[in-house]
Amino acid sequence: MSLVTLLPFVVLIGAMFLMTRSAKKKQQQAATMRNEMQPGSGVRTIGGMYATVKEVNEDTVLLDAGPGVDLLFAKNSIGAVLTDDEYNRIVHGIEHDLKSDADLVPDDASSLTGTDAPAADADAAPADKPVDFGKKDAAPGPAAPAEPAADAAPAEPAAEARPDEQPKKSDGGPEAK
Repeated sequence: MSLVTLLPFVVLIGAMFLMTRSAKKKQQQAATMRNEMQPGSGVRTIGGMYATVKEVNEDTVLLDAGPGVDLLFAKNSIGAVLTDDEYNRIVHGIEHDLKSDADLVPDDASSLTGTDAPAADADAAPADKPVDFGKKDAAPGPAAPAEPAADAAPAEPAAEARPDEQPKKSDGGPEAK
C-alpha cells in the first residue's frame, strides 16, 4: 500500500482522537466544577434555574430556590457554578463592578438639550380646542359651524321618499355589470 491511500485513514483517526480528547477535557472540567461546589455558592442548572447550594452529597445536591423552596437535584444536572458577583448580578440585579456614576448613559434626552423639562411643541394645539382634521363632508357637530360657505353652490332640493314605497330593483341592465 502506498502512503497516499493511507493518508485519509490517518487524518480521520487523528480527527477522531482530537475530538474525543477535547470532549474528555470538558467532561473532566465539569466534574471538577461539580466536586468543588460548596454550600452557599450560586449555581445554574442545565434547565436554566438559578439557586443557592444548601447541601452537597455524593450524587445529589440540595438547592435553595427561594424562601421555603428546597429542591433535590442530581449533581450531573448542575450546568455551572457561578461566582458571587455573577450570581448577584443575574438573580438580584446587583452590580459591583461599576466604576462611577458619571459614566452612565441618561434615560432621556434632557441632558443633551440642557433643560430638565420636556420641550413643548410650538405646533401643539391647546387642550380645550378640538382638533380639525380637515374633513369637509362630515356632519356638522358642536365644533363645526352649521352655516354653509358663501361661495358654495345652492343645494338641490332632496327627493322626498315615501315610507310605503319600496326601492326599485333593477333587472341587471347594461350598467349593472
